[in-house]
Amino acid sequence: MKNELRGRLTKDGIRIYEPSDFAGMRVAGALAAQILDDVAPMVEIGQTTEAIDTAINQMVEAAGAKSATIGYKGYQHASCISVNHVVCHGIPGSKTLKDGDILNVDVTVIVDGWFGDTSRMYVAGKLPRKAERLIQVTYESLMKGIEAVKPGNTFGDIGHAIQSYVEAHRMSVVRDFCGHGLGRVFHAPPNVLHYGRPGTGAVLEEGMFFTIEPMVNLGRPETKTLADDWTAVTRDKSLSAQFEHSVGVTADGCEIFTLSPSDRFHPTYD
Repeated sequence: MKNELRGRLTKDGIRIYEPSDFAGMRVAGALAAQILDDVAPMVEIGQTTEAIDTAINQMVEAAGAKSATIGYKGYQHASCISVNHVVCHGIPGSKTLKDGDILNVDVTVIVDGWFGDTSRMYVAGKLPRKAERLIQVTYESLMKGIEAVKPGNTFGDIGHAIQSYVEAHRMSVVRDFCGHGLGRVFHAPPNVLHYGRPGTGAVLEEGMFFTIEPMVNLGRPETKTLADDWTAVTRDKSLSAQFEHSVGVTADGCEIFTLSPSDRFHPTYD
């Protein structure tokens, strides 16, 4: 409990961590990113998302870490894998990947009490042109949001940077899900919206840790959750993409804790 209460809380209930806490987040974030690097060769035509999840679970255990998602509100997998029109929280299963399928793999690990949370896009086979555009815009929107992270800016600045970029490309930002604070806990204040107005929301301060994870649809932004109470899909069945980094606010900007060790964060890296 002592570790969870380090730092102070802002008036908005957002924890400000100590400078020494960045080290723990670097280790947790690096492991999550390394796992997503290592799983990339498994994403191919004919593979099941269940097999990918099993491999992820084995990697977490081999590293001496814990999965944050296994047992979380009854969830029983080490990852969420969301294919095509699944926006987020896709449950790994026995269905095989087809040529041109795009998928987001989301992993959260716990290392020495610190949470590393990241997700990225993959493709099985040949990447269709419309999916390629969607993935590129989603990736760039995340990076636009990260560029807005510095002390004195607001969370509304982050959301506006993402929303304005996405909508300029005639795509839509999902509003039903958002980023979140993390550190010694999986989910904590603030809610990091991926849309908004400049200058609104809580002011960013050095020592805040949170995720930015825009979900972008080719069609309309509305989603619905399926009967399993986890899987969220686009209502109009349009393709959806997502990228997620965990970041910490520094004195003059931010540090990304979940950078890909092999520069594989974007699926067309090679």
